[in-house]
Amino acid sequence: MDGSDFPFVVPLEGGSNFRDLGGHRTADGAIVRRGAVFRSAHLGGLTDTDRSALGRLGVRTIVDLRGVSEAAETPHLIAGLSCKVVGAHIEPQLGEKLRGAVDSGTATPFLVMQFLTDHYRDYPRRCAPGFRTLFTTLSDGTHRPLVFHCTAGKDRTGFASALLLSLLGVPWDDVMEDYLRTNELWTGHVGRYPELDLDTRAAIIEARRPYLEAAFDVVRADYGSPEAFAEKALGLDAKARERLKADLLT
Repeated sequence: MDGSDFPFVVPLEGGSNFRDLGGHRTADGAIVRRGAVFRSAHLGGLTDTDRSALGRLGVRTIVDLRGVSEAAETPHLIAGLSCKVVGAHIEPQLGEKLRGAVDSGTATPFLVMQFLTDHYRDYPRRCAPGFRTLFTTLSDGTHRPLVFHCTAGKDRTGFASALLLSLLGVPWDDVMEDYLRTNELWTGHVGRYPELDLDTRAAIIEARRPYLEAAFDVVRADYGSPEAFAEKALGLDAKARERLKADLLT
C-alpha cells in the first residue's frame, strides 16, 4: 500500500502523527469515510500554517485524552480555530513509574515492556471513563470532523483508534498496521531519555504489537468482545454502533 495517500497523513510543522482514520477497508468491503475522524500526537506546538491546515479540514472538536496536569503543561495552540476542546482525561500513571525506574537506574527493556503491557491492560479497566467520553463525543455527528489525541498519539490514542476501527469492522491485521504506523510518524520522542541504552529507550517510545494485544486480551477476557466492551463500558449499544457505522462507512 502506498503510504503517501493511505493512511492520509497531515504534515504539521509543530506536531506529528496527525492522520485520517479514513480509508481503511472493512471485512465486508465498506471503506471508512475520510475527513471525519483524525488521530494525532498533542497539538501544543501548532504553527499558523498548522492551524490553517486544521481549518481546511474543518475540525470542529478536539478530544484530549491526556491527564489534567499533563494537558495544562502543553496547552493547545488553536487560537483562531472554530473548534472546541473536550477533556477525556486519562491520567498518565505510567510516566511516574518510568521516571522512577530511569532515575533509580533500574530501567531495563524487560521492566519497561512490563510497565507498558500493564499500562495497556489498564485501558479497558481503570481508563474506561475517559474512553467513554471520547466515544460519546465521537458518536454525536455534530462534533465531527473530530481529532483525538494524547501526548504521543501512541498509547491512549492507539488503543482508542484500534477500538474504533475494530467496531467498524476493519480486520485486525489492518488495525494493528495502523497502530504500528506511529513508529514512522511520531517525532516527539527525539531527544528524550538520552541517558538510556537504545533497547530500553525503544521499549518506551515504540508502539509494539504485544502492548496493543494485551489491551484487547483484557477486552475479550473481561467482556467477551470489543462490541460487548463498547456496550457495557462505553455506553454504545447495538443501535448506537450501527449508527456509527452508517455515519463513518461508505
